[in-house]
Amino acid sequence: MNLDALINLFLYTIPALVTGMIAFYFFKEHTKNEDGRRRFLLKKEMQVNSLPLRLQAYERMALFLERITPSKLLIRVQPMTADKEDYELLLIKNIEQEFEHNLSQQIYISDECWSIITAAKNATMQMVRRASMSEKTDSADKLREVVLSEMMEKRAPSDAALSFIKEEVSDMW
Repeated sequence: MNLDALINLFLYTIPALVTGMIAFYFFKEHTKNEDGRRRFLLKKEMQVNSLPLRLQAYERMALFLERITPSKLLIRVQPMTADKEDYELLLIKNIEQEFEHNLSQQIYISDECWSIITAAKNATMQMVRRASMSEKTDSADKLREVVLSEMMEKRAPSDAALSFIKEEVSDMW
């Protein structure tokens, strides 16, 4: 009788264990899928909320790059004196102020894009410094002339950064 009771116990226990393991597996997979779905929906909602901020950041950085393009910068920032050093400092100060005004935008754009924008800013400032050190440059007006003539020979550093921004924004779609 002991053996019959043991066999009956086995016959009832084995299907119960198999059913329990299958139920555990299905509940585990269901929970995993639900968690994945919730994360997807949360991420989707966050993207909907953050996309306008990201686009605004790219817009502001594009505006920054346009404003520091040497040809536009020289038109907007007029020399106050004929001294080339004063004008050089005024131009560099203007570029730095524009940059500082947009520092917070780096949160919303990629590190690579931010590096390219920073490099464009530094290259533009370097262009102004080089033009100021040129032997041809003896006044603020001559500094403007030298920078503008250099711009006719090659692209502005901000053009490459602007192209990168456009490419990165188009990849967001």
